[in-house]
Amino acid sequence: MQNSGMGMGIFLTGAMAGMVAGAALGASMAPSSRQIKRTVNKAAKKVNQAVDNLASAIEM
Repeated sequence: MQNSGMGMGIFLTGAMAGMVAGAALGASMAPSSRQIKRTVNKAAKKVNQAVDNLASAIEM
């Protein structure tokens, strides 16, 4: 019985270490705010172009 309690402590320690490592890796791979702004601007331009194309097609 005592061994299972120790095993649970080891498991929880490993789980916490895994979560910390995952959070650190996720933070290091996150895009910068500059990259996000650039992507948003490109998407907005494409949407505006699509709206313009649709408006031109409807006018014809």
